[in-house]
Amino acid sequence: MKATFRFAGKLAFVIFLFSLLFSFAMFQGGFVSWFLFFGFLPIFLYHLGLLFYPIQKWEVTRELCRHVIHAGDRVAVTIRVRRTVPFPLYYCICEEVFPETLQKVGGDHEHYRYLDRPDKLHVNRTIKKIIFPGFRRTIELPYVIEQVPRGTHTLDAIRIRTGDVFGMITKEHVFHTTNQLTAFPLERPVHFPEKVASYEQGAAPSRVINAKNSNVAAGIREYTPGDQFSWIDWKQTAKKNTLITKEFEQEKSTDTVVVLDACQYPGLNELAFEAAVELTMSLLGAMEKQACQAGFLSIGERTNYFPLTQPFKRDWVNRHLTSIRPGGDLSFSVKLREEMMQLTTGATIVLVTTHMDASFMDVVRQVGQRMKKLMIVFIQASSLITQREQTIIRQLRSEGICMNVLTEKELSRRMIEVTLA
Repeated sequence: MKATFRFAGKLAFVIFLFSLLFSFAMFQGGFVSWFLFFGFLPIFLYHLGLLFYPIQKWEVTRELCRHVIHAGDRVAVTIRVRRTVPFPLYYCICEEVFPETLQKVGGDHEHYRYLDRPDKLHVNRTIKKIIFPGFRRTIELPYVIEQVPRGTHTLDAIRIRTGDVFGMITKEHVFHTTNQLTAFPLERPVHFPEKVASYEQGAAPSRVINAKNSNVAAGIREYTPGDQFSWIDWKQTAKKNTLITKEFEQEKSTDTVVVLDACQYPGLNELAFEAAVELTMSLLGAMEKQACQAGFLSIGERTNYFPLTQPFKRDWVNRHLTSIRPGGDLSFSVKLREEMMQLTTGATIVLVTTHMDASFMDVVRQVGQRMKKLMIVFIQASSLITQREQTIIRQLRSEGICMNVLTEKELSRRMIEVTLA
């Protein structure tokens, strides 16, 4: 209804000016008055044509150079406008309407210097470009989105304004064209503890990854291409008159479960949560390189468990970490107690959290009794760590529980140091 009244008002204004100049020519008469009338007649006709020109029928599309990136990358975007009627236009203002998810920057480890001031990373992204199309049928507008934050972002609106030279007639329309951009969490290099390999007889630390131990032979078999020369059993080879190699017992990596605290709580530090997601991604990547039998458990509004036994499971984890947001009504401690009862005892648990409440210490003690080893990674700005959290940290360390505290100092480095000491 407002658009109709606006159109009627502009049309009435153009007709009024036309009538005013025509009346002046009629009553005044003479060469000058009629010269002014016919001189301004093309301008009036142009304004009338612009008023009825349907810009909403333009074909507006958006092209992204990449649809899947990592947080912090840049994306080149091209807006393409096609119109069938080449009506002359003096100017056009094209504006990309960014979603709320893109109103911040992310992906650079240098940003963690503002861990105590996460609002510093909120930005007001605006892309406005003015062009002078004239009679052109096709218009292309390139631009770049810098430092894309983690998450799935949907670009679905482009606003275009145009008008005449004098500003009497202005037209505006929002074109809905949807493109989706997915930014996976940035996987950073992490110094992770040495893998622990176990045999049927017990457990022993090992620096060798994906290697067979030549001290424990489980049987023999015929030689196959690729077997090492030192594996050949010469006695059995002589008896059977064919090459026989020893078959060794495969190492069994210690089961490790990375638990991410994705629960909502008052005063949650958004940047610390982003660091927790990034560290979780990095830890899982480091374990995968070490061929550990790892699993991932996220506890938030929903609880999701991913056993990383098949390669395709990692893609599920990547997508989950891309879209995860803090949520839920219950505290992390309450949900953690429930979930630990369902996990196999004897595993190594890595807790990644940004908050420790009053019941956290009791739950951690229970988890430590059930599991083989417990490691806690606490992420928070040094100035935002409360007195209660400092007391919990000291108490857990005195009880022999591995406690890693990552502040802006540690997170600002390129490599994250995490230890089991």
